[in-house]
Amino acid sequence: MTTTLDRTAPRDLAAEFPARLSLTPKTTLAGQLDGAWWPYSRDLEAELPPLVAALEEPWGRVTRVTVNPIRWPVVPHTVAVDGRVLHVGWFTEQDPDKLILLSYTVGRWDLLVIPPETAPAAAARLMDAAAIPGSVLTAGVLMINEAVIGRSIGDDVRREATWESEGGACMSPFGSPMGRSALPLPGNGWR
Repeated sequence: MTTTLDRTAPRDLAAEFPARLSLTPKTTLAGQLDGAWWPYSRDLEAELPPLVAALEEPWGRVTRVTVNPIRWPVVPHTVAVDGRVLHVGWFTEQDPDKLILLSYTVGRWDLLVIPPETAPAAAARLMDAAAIPGSVLTAGVLMINEAVIGRSIGDDVRREATWESEGGACMSPFGSPMGRSALPLPGNGWR
């Protein structure tokens, strides 16, 4: 299998827009994740520099990043960030939906990686959930939960569309639509 990357569009997006991040507030509660990151593409060379730049003020200098190669078509060994080298490693044992950032001075941070093609509403839910202080939910569990929630929301939308296409008709206990004349009159006589 071959993978082709369009190296112009993602890099232009990454350079033009800031990193989309949601970080856990500073607290004594330790959780599974320190926040979430929603990249614009699956091109690590384009996406990591804005991410690292956004994190240097609140967290300090990031020196190493690890990912699971399942979600990234190309994992470079190094990425240039502001005139220095950021080392990138990959581990198949690592949760595919997580990015680990390391620093010599401050420590380790784990971020949920939201797939670039995720709908904005779903990404917002995931970013909020990943930034809850002290949460015991892992990146994989959050992604599974979102898949279930997304399906449930889709089902609700389909049910509402069906309701509207039927004219909002009430159903009889026997499964057939009831007209307004079949509805009992309320106490005031209005329908």
